[in-house]
Amino acid sequence: MTTGQEHTVKAFDQDIGQLRGLISQMGGLAEQAIADAMTALQRGDAVLARQVRAKDKAIDAIEAEVERLAVRVIALRAPMADDLREVVAALKIAAVIERIGDYAKNIAKRVPLIHTGPDRIEALSILPAMAMLASDMVRDVLDAFARRDADAAAEVCQRDNALDDFYNSIFRVLVTFMVENPKVIGEVAHLLFVAKNLERIGDHATNVAEMVFFAATGRYMGDADAGETGGK
Repeated sequence: MTTGQEHTVKAFDQDIGQLRGLISQMGGLAEQAIADAMTALQRGDAVLARQVRAKDKAIDAIEAEVERLAVRVIALRAPMADDLREVVAALKIAAVIERIGDYAKNIAKRVPLIHTGPDRIEALSILPAMAMLASDMVRDVLDAFARRDADAAAEVCQRDNALDDFYNSIFRVLVTFMVENPKVIGEVAHLLFVAKNLERIGDHATNVAEMVFFAATGRYMGDADAGETGGK
């Protein structure tokens, strides 16, 4: 015979599973938005760029669903300790993914303003590699959330330095090109905007990683590093 407590635990587990599923769905849409925005940019595909912008509403809708479910879980289940941390993490992560979707949408908005012909600016051929690194960080950190894997979350944080290096390199190339070719300052500015958006996606993936680490361990990532250092 099932007790009331067993029923409550089962219902909570189902709610957590649903939250994880919604976060995974949001993440998949955000990853696709990044990929499509960069494809549109490379090809000068205004139609695909408009689709990226239109699909952003689906990410917003799922975020709202996560908010409703998280609030309901807290109100009805009164989760404690690590369970509460996971619910709060899901709520915060959904907001971050929504912002990542906005960055992809912002990149798509720049597509009609950037030339993609044979004499296009060289940095345009470098940006997809930067986008791939940022998208991989998003995918891997959401996998870490689904598995409650603190080590995997910490590893994602370490990759942010590589993305920053990518951005700094592209920034120097584009600024030099801008100085040498004043006629394309406007277009170069849009490419700088794209690079900055990709760098911010990486920053947000790092933010999610810190949330995942806390949800899994009850410790802040910086505190954990300080503890390891202090023990040496």
